[in-house]
Amino acid sequence: MESSKREKINALIKDVNAESKLSIQVFYDEPKCFDSFMAHYGKFENVKNYIAIVGNKNDQEKAGYYGEKIVLKCQKLGLNTCWVAMTHGKSKAQIKRGQKLLIIISLGYGETQGVPHKSKSIAELGQADQKNEWFEKGMEAVSLAPTAVNQQKFYFELKNGIVTAKNLGGFYSRIDLGIVKYHFEAVTGHEVK
Repeated sequence: MESSKREKINALIKDVNAESKLSIQVFYDEPKCFDSFMAHYGKFENVKNYIAIVGNKNDQEKAGYYGEKIVLKCQKLGLNTCWVAMTHGKSKAQIKRGQKLLIIISLGYGETQGVPHKSKSIAELGQADQKNEWFEKGMEAVSLAPTAVNQQKFYFELKNGIVTAKNLGGFYSRIDLGIVKYHFEAVTGHEVK
């Protein structure tokens, strides 16, 4: 990966850490995290760069939200990313007492630009108390967001001008909720409660 892109990613992570109070760490040219049976099971090959999101166990939604902010900026830089929960080996992340590794994001140039995933209908993912163009655009963005094994275990609602989103349970669904909230807010400019 080019040094100019690394500099932009480093600056972005520094800003995101200051805003989020997470301990997001990036590792370049470090292949050991993805050189394990689980990584090969997850179909990862030649991954040498990754982002480790470290925080308190209650920071999962925040990890998804701020991680997706980084993911989308990396995609704009022409890089590929993938959220990785369990199909990786040991990372080099520094984890302080009271913290844990919440999730990893692989980073680099993929063999493909990804493939479309199966998605629930927008009606299954949320509803509005009145027809609203910005809410519909936000829900379209939400339907395209990545979630753990494409489970999409969340529900959005627009009521009296206020958007709320709730977690419907499932593994990594709190991280997923943060990811989809970021997608909605980035497209609409409206906060999700």
